[in-house]
Amino acid sequence: MTSSKFIRLACAALLTAPLVTVTSPVWAQDTPVIALSNSFYGNTWRRQMVDAFTEQAEVAKAEGLISDYVVLNGDGTVAQQNSQLAELILRGVDAIAINAASETALNGIVRQACDAGIAVIAFDSLVTEPCAYRLGFNFTEYKTAQAEATLDLIGNKGNVLVVRGVAGSGPDEQMYAAQMAVLKQHPEIEVVAEVIGQATASEAQQAIANILPSLPQVDAVLAQGGSDDYGIAQAFEQYGGPYAEAMPVIEGGGSSDFIIWWNERNQTQEYRTTSMNTTPGIGGAAFWLAYEITQGAEPAMEMTMPVAVVEAETLATFAEDLQPGFIISPSYDRAWVQENLLPAN
Repeated sequence: MTSSKFIRLACAALLTAPLVTVTSPVWAQDTPVIALSNSFYGNTWRRQMVDAFTEQAEVAKAEGLISDYVVLNGDGTVAQQNSQLAELILRGVDAIAINAASETALNGIVRQACDAGIAVIAFDSLVTEPCAYRLGFNFTEYKTAQAEATLDLIGNKGNVLVVRGVAGSGPDEQMYAAQMAVLKQHPEIEVVAEVIGQATASEAQQAIANILPSLPQVDAVLAQGGSDDYGIAQAFEQYGGPYAEAMPVIEGGGSSDFIIWWNERNQTQEYRTTSMNTTPGIGGAAFWLAYEITQGAEPAMEMTMPVAVVEAETLATFAEDLQPGFIISPSYDRAWVQENLLPAN
């Protein structure tokens, strides 16, 4: 995987589907109430996403653009998110941004929200109900590119450990499918184990620590991000043994802890890997997209956000001013949404 290919993937213009004609937005309100229904709050990425939504909602509220906003966080189950959405419908909010627990199981309640005159914007983990706007990432494209680059670094042969993300979520299923498709193209690669990391450093670290003693030497780890990358690195470092001098190539998922770790290790052992991640700042973009729709905007029904990329050539620059404990992401404000997600006037 060449540097230029990574850059093209990261910096490509936003992909938007052809504009779909929809019913004139009967939900338009001068000062709407906008809600966030977040299915899962148990990792750094999701918490940062909620913070991004809240930050932009506070800006809008201070400017008198909205009357209020609501944030509801779930436990990762469809049942609880169904209850969240039913509550929001009863409360009569004007728009709901939803990071979904399932692509299909919430379609019925989403349809009810649309029928009640509520604009629904599914983002990151999407739904398939046609009435909902969808603001997502191209998980298949970027995870295919990252898996190919990672396997290139081990000569396309050896032992690979696969760390999955948030169990049952659409992003996990799409990223895993992309990784499996790449692995099928390399018969000299053996998958020695799969674990659930929940896109969380602590979960990933514990899951790997539990199985490392039973595994042959691992040459590479295909992961999903959300801070799992640093937990994976810590599991191998603490195990030691053959990994004291030869760490596997661990896919980076954009956590600042991992980028700092990578930079420090690179300075002493020329550690090579890749880092690509979806950006939790999408929470702010989802808020402003919801707001603009309540004001009569008619964006495409399907929109794609960019991903963040760190390469060996840019590693030192990224690591220079990083603080631990967060995911690399730009902020997306109203001006960005108007310029990148709304049709030109």
